[in-house]
Amino acid sequence: MMKIIKLFTSTFMFLVLMNVAKAQTTTADLLKEWERAKTYTSEYLNAMPETGYALKPTPEMRSFAEQMLHLAADNYVFAAAAAGEKSPEGKDQLEKTTEKTKAAVTKDVLASYDYMIATIKKMTPAQLNEKVKLFGRFDMSREQALGKGFEHQTHHRGQTTVYLRLAKTTPPQEKLF
Repeated sequence: MMKIIKLFTSTFMFLVLMNVAKAQTTTADLLKEWERAKTYTSEYLNAMPETGYALKPTPEMRSFAEQMLHLAADNYVFAAAAAGEKSPEGKDQLEKTTEKTKAAVTKDVLASYDYMIATIKKMTPAQLNEKVKLFGRFDMSREQALGKGFEHQTHHRGQTTVYLRLAKTTPPQEKLF
């Protein structure tokens, strides 16, 4: 009986330690991916000429500046939701700003990535696995909530490729790694 208890205890501890080790790797991987995304988005912001920041492919679409500010606003929203905090920027508040120059938009967008990265750095591996209710509706882990934020920023940055092409500008080379 004692051997069975020792085997069970050892197996249980091994599984717990494996889960913790996986989460620690995930934290480092999340940081690496968000830092890469920040660099890639910065290249998009730099590629667009100042005059292109007001460009709208059609009248009902967001301008390039608004598209990037929407991306930034939701970086704050997703990071804050994953951390269980209130966003330092109101929902879509950045999009409504009147300051849509290249310098102002670049500053705001990169600051949103800094907030996301700082939020991830504060999280322990155990916290990444904790469950949250994203937007009061969706049950998922904090890590999954951050993943949804990553998906969102990728989607909107990808949309701006068309804006760059319409401005007769070459989009940055894809950054997968």
